[in-house]
Amino acid sequence: MGKEVSESCVESLLTEIVSSYGTRFYANKPELAARRIEAIGYQDAGYYYGLVLDRYTMERPRFSDHLEAIKFICKDFWSELFKKQIDNLKTNHRGTFVLQDNQFRWLSHMSIDPSPENSGSTQDPSAMAENKAAEAASMHLYFPCGIIRGALSNLGIPCAVSADISNLPACEFLSLSALN
Repeated sequence: MGKEVSESCVESLLTEIVSSYGTRFYANKPELAARRIEAIGYQDAGYYYGLVLDRYTMERPRFSDHLEAIKFICKDFWSELFKKQIDNLKTNHRGTFVLQDNQFRWLSHMSIDPSPENSGSTQDPSAMAENKAAEAASMHLYFPCGIIRGALSNLGIPCAVSADISNLPACEFLSLSALN
């Protein structure tokens, strides 16, 4: 039986990683902070989870195509990591996959004020606060993007993963894989 880490510990670690890289180490370079946070997810967490889940796939034949591997990520991997399956999977059958989670657990405690008065000019303090909150939420998604990329890489699928949030706590992860 493997060891489990409390979900609140993982959320606290993620918050601290985003805070450290976003406001201290790369305060003036958010794109560098984002790349570093994604790299931590990929190199550390994603690859590790990929190795752990590789044990689940040992008794199975190797995935015959990328869609089977993505379905494994949506069902088994997501269930192991977030205690639920992905809500929706879309593909164009040419290497692009969209994984939609309507209640992404790591964003469930975040909120962005969607009030109509915030749609004014960028000089409006409330609009600036909304923009900053949206930026903070998107920074939190680079880590799970790295985890997904690391797990897929471990399954033999090199890819790029990005995330989109339009309605918290729902988010979509877009995976672009290099088809062989």
